Amino acid sequence: MSSTETTQIIRPARTLQGSVTLPGDKSISHRYAMLAGIAAGTTRLSNFSTGADPHSSLACMEALGAKVTHKPDRTIEITGTGGSFQQPAAPLDCGNSGSTMRMLAGLIAPHPHTFTMIGDHSLTLRPMERIRKPLGKMGAKIDLVDGHAPITIHGGPLHAIDFETPIPSAQVKTAVLFAGLQANGTTSLTESIRTRDHSEHALRAFGATLTRSASSGADTTKLSIAGGQSLTAIDATVPGDLSSAAFFLCAALLFPDSNLILDGVGMNPTRASLLDVITALGGKIKILNVEEHHGELTGTIQVNVSPNGLRGMHIDGALAAQIIDELPVLAAIAPYTTDGITIRDAQELRVKESDRIALVAKNLRAMGAKFTEHEDGLVIPGNQQLHGAVIDSGSDHRIAMAFSIAALRATGDTEIHGAEAAAISFPEFFTHLNDLALR
Repeated sequence: MSSTETTQIIRPARTLQGSVTLPGDKSISHRYAMLAGIAAGTTRLSNFSTGADPHSSLACMEALGAKVTHKPDRTIEITGTGGSFQQPAAPLDCGNSGSTMRMLAGLIAPHPHTFTMIGDHSLTLRPMERIRKPLGKMGAKIDLVDGHAPITIHGGPLHAIDFETPIPSAQVKTAVLFAGLQANGTTSLTESIRTRDHSEHALRAFGATLTRSASSGADTTKLSIAGGQSLTAIDATVPGDLSSAAFFLCAALLFPDSNLILDGVGMNPTRASLLDVITALGGKIKILNVEEHHGELTGTIQVNVSPNGLRGMHIDGALAAQIIDELPVLAAIAPYTTDGITIRDAQELRVKESDRIALVAKNLRAMGAKFTEHEDGLVIPGNQQLHGAVIDSGSDHRIAMAFSIAALRATGDTEIHGAEAAAISFPEFFTHLNDLALR
């Protein structure tokens, strides 16, 4: 165990009761930070994510010439550069954040400087060729090391392209839209599986015009953005993070008398598939006080579990892509369902912050679960009782949190090694979990 690694002991719980306010949505925080950095004027953001990743995006914007001020009331003010980034004095450090590296590449590529983007060890293992291809077609000169970071971008004028996304990726889509915003001509992007649309909402919020139209094929959509548009600062509150809510939603499913209220959660329809899954598994969800700001819906979620307990389900295809970040916690609670959970078409999990399929398998095995591992997912039978164990987070925030939830229904205590990884997205996670779990 390294000197910075921390261990959390999770004891079994009797039930979960109470309410929690979640940190600001990571995906939206990244996008607001970047667009505020290139916009004219000063953007004010409330409930910005407390996770480390979006703060990597903020630090990169500062290095590019934006001014970032953390106010005493926890709002963040970002005075943008009005459309022109400066040559950074040092490499842009993206930390652990693939979102920062991929989306920022599109934002900075049109600027006449040389930018180097670096990250931690885990980030240098993640695939970056997927952004080089479309940006290269637009005229960007991008150097990778065997398809990975560090990335060097030799910036300059870009031209519009028509791009079909080969894999569903909101980050790749965003890189292309951010580059297209500053390119010559109108850039279009076609996706056959619709990915989360926070970038479209954020661009419109900052004053950009982009259009979405149905293309050939039932689910195929085409986005178009004209180059040469300028952005203007906004005032916004970032909705609570639904991916962070997933852990507590799953925890509530484990106990027949649980009752949990999650306040001010983002309810974006391209993310709300998670709520459909929770309902399909036997969760009873009430959504209260829905509001819309800057195209993003927020609401309060009340969740408990149906008297019939937890059913199982099969997750594959478009659904697997839509809830890719939530799959580890669904896998972690799968043994407690009556029918088990099957996850397929989720190869993308192998190139996240870790090989999440391998780590889920390792930790399920440690807790005594029976399952079958596939290249693209897992088949986990139901009606199993897990026991406490030593969990290896692999320094992956979602693995650390997922197995903390599984531990609530296990027999005996569970040790989460590498628990500090949770701070990447949700520094307050263990505090909230201990407040809600009745023992």
